[in-house]
Amino acid sequence: MTALEEKVARLACWKEPVELAPLKGGLTNISFVVTHRGERFVARCGEDIPVHHVFRDRERAASMAAFEAGLSPELVHAENGITVLRFIDGRTFGEADLRANVGRLAALLKECHAKVGRHLRGPANTFWVFHVIRDYVRLIDADRRYLAVSDRLEQAQMPLPIVYGHHDLLPGNLMDDGKRLWLIDWEYGGFGTAMFDLANLSSNGAFDPAEDDALLDAYFAGKVDDALRHSFAAMKAASALREALWAMVSDVHLKAPGVDYKAHAKDYLARFERLMV
Repeated sequence: MTALEEKVARLACWKEPVELAPLKGGLTNISFVVTHRGERFVARCGEDIPVHHVFRDRERAASMAAFEAGLSPELVHAENGITVLRFIDGRTFGEADLRANVGRLAALLKECHAKVGRHLRGPANTFWVFHVIRDYVRLIDADRRYLAVSDRLEQAQMPLPIVYGHHDLLPGNLMDDGKRLWLIDWEYGGFGTAMFDLANLSSNGAFDPAEDDALLDAYFAGKVDDALRHSFAAMKAASALREALWAMVSDVHLKAPGVDYKAHAKDYLARFERLMV
């Protein structure tokens, strides 16, 4: 047993010996499925990641608010570097599942944006993708043209109400238990506008124009004009660029086992370039 496994096995929340099994799929965290007294839990292990603006106290506050809003599993224990949540017996989404569940996902985002912020306690994050892009470019001395591109995409944004969003809608952060959808992993939870979550979902799912139209019409109840579509298209490109830069930064600063950050960056740079044509 590794030192980390021993630490997880000795958490104060366990009253009896536990069984641990690795849980694959995370890009920054190491996680385990923990069986205790016949129940299963997920132990997420990870410290703050300042280069990615990730702070675990904010993530835990977001997770608790999302649970109270009925969107995420219960957080049952937290201490430095480890968060324990109830296990969801469900199927983690793949990219094709995002495209196959546009209506359900639009409803989930509407619920998230309407409810989670009302349950949040303590200091809160904000998320503005254009700030993140600028910070990443300067942190790793990436291609300076991304700064000018980001400015142009930012100027295309239209005013929208401030909501509390998830901001990391990769397929692996959505689950289906056969009855409902769950939204997990709140590292980037914060106040922003709905446009990023919508564009992020579309970019991560490689949505085509018809799927984009269905997503926007479902979320905005059919009240979508050309200015909003233009704003969405710009945000979709920004989302892909941010994900590519995230992977570049991670390749320099993080060493998660089994994660190919270079391949992730290449994939999302290609998505970004296609969206900028």
